[in-house]
Amino acid sequence: QVQLVESGGGLVQAGGSLRVSCAASGHTAIDYVVGWFRQVPGKEREFVAAISWSGGSTYYANSVKGRFTISRDNAKNSVYLQMNSLKPEDTAVYYCAAASRWTMPLSPSRCFAWGQGTQVTVSS
Repeated sequence: QVQLVESGGGLVQAGGSLRVSCAASGHTAIDYVVGWFRQVPGKEREFVAAISWSGGSTYYANSVKGRFTISRDNAKNSVYLQMNSLKPEDTAVYYCAAASRWTMPLSPSRCFAWGQGTQVTVSS
């Protein structure tokens, strides 16, 4: 069983930066594709970025491409999402999730484990 815990959310001004982290635990927790999603009230969960188990492949939603960077440190069983040039429309609860297969863009239905989410708020 894989457990995921997000951290690092908070309040930042537009144009600022924030890094959120996803710590994984459990049996071979890090040997999976890890994705970041975000959700605002009343809307569906939206794919943001994903990284392969080796870190050699990444994939981004068009809305964050060039501003966000996903990375992982398997020695620490952690995946990170560095968010730069933040915009008010990036405000959401950010979730990390694990998937068995590299199928992009990653769909929430393909993820078998989720963290509890961390709030990111970008003020204008």
